[in-house]
Amino acid sequence: MRKSGKNLAVAGFAALSLIVAACGGSSDSDTAAEPAACETTTPVSLQLQWVTQAQFAGYFAAVDQGFYAAQCLDVTIVEGGVDIVPQQQLADGAVDFALSWVPKALASREAGANITNIAQIFQRSGTLQVSFKDAGIATSADFAGKKIGNWGFGNEFEIFAALTKAGIDPATGVELVQQQFDMAGLLAGDIDAAEAMTYNEYAQVLEAINPDTGALYTPEDFNVVSYEAEGVGMLQDAIWANGDKLASDPAYKETAAKFVAASIQGWAFCRDNAEACRDIVVAKGSTLGASHQLWQMNEVSKLIWPAPMGAGMIDAAAWDRTVTLAQGTKNLEGSTVLTAAPTEGAYTNDIVTAAYAILDALGVDYKGEAFAPLTVTLNEGGN
Repeated sequence: MRKSGKNLAVAGFAALSLIVAACGGSSDSDTAAEPAACETTTPVSLQLQWVTQAQFAGYFAAVDQGFYAAQCLDVTIVEGGVDIVPQQQLADGAVDFALSWVPKALASREAGANITNIAQIFQRSGTLQVSFKDAGIATSADFAGKKIGNWGFGNEFEIFAALTKAGIDPATGVELVQQQFDMAGLLAGDIDAAEAMTYNEYAQVLEAINPDTGALYTPEDFNVVSYEAEGVGMLQDAIWANGDKLASDPAYKETAAKFVAASIQGWAFCRDNAEACRDIVVAKGSTLGASHQLWQMNEVSKLIWPAPMGAGMIDAAAWDRTVTLAQGTKNLEGSTVLTAAPTEGAYTNDIVTAAYAILDALGVDYKGEAFAPLTVTLNEGGN
């Protein structure tokens, strides 16, 4: 397969040590960075994919702990929503950087959006299909003849990939049901298997009361199909930049490296301080409860850490798998997510490599090889 991620030339990073010296911060990811005496501060906007929650805790922590400020950046985090397409906001110039799942962004890129993946934050897919044990759905091959919930909006690509792999025609071999962004349809018996993220909707069923027992549901009550385990997981949350500006504006590339460095430092802080990051997100106004947010923080960390190549580094094999699946996965109309391999510049590891130089100078661990997840107890309603 033609590699679409040939490195972009990153001129302007030769003086990276000067960036670190001029905008340095604390060398410990567990402590707040002391803002440097910046001659100028660069305003930066980041578009989220969804509302405030621990899925984005690393970015909120980077603001709260002063990691962005230590890089002379004034970062505004913009909430997402059902009607907001982050990668299009980026392409339209409304924001400086955006978060998006890779197949969604590549579909937009194929349609003309000149955007580039500069940091692959989530290294693994967190998408699941959750069903009650008595539905008999142990693998995606068991989807045949069942009511399978999906959110749409590009979140269904892995479901179609699993159906394709299992040889199930999505138009005739299964009933695909539009699902709300919750688990109400599953709990009410309206669908056989509900789409869920490890860090969000799966927790919602474990926070619900089982009417047969009067206690919370347990994992033993459900079957969980992991698309990552099924071999059809696609790359998800990544930081995307404006491709035109990367190619023409050295100052933007320099800002991108500092932004990625401080963002990874935020994620390292959350890896080592899950409860503190839970509190940061709750304080930012999340409508989800404290135990739910701690679960989410813990599960998101599992998608990032350990990162043997380094958090944010784009693994060519994982990228190629995502692209291959996107080209071979057919929807209800028989169309594929991508019609061809992405063109040159779809991703670069140059920015994250430059970010590592900043993090090395700060003594930040961006591989997390010693990461050990927490055991989180969920409360009713996620409170």
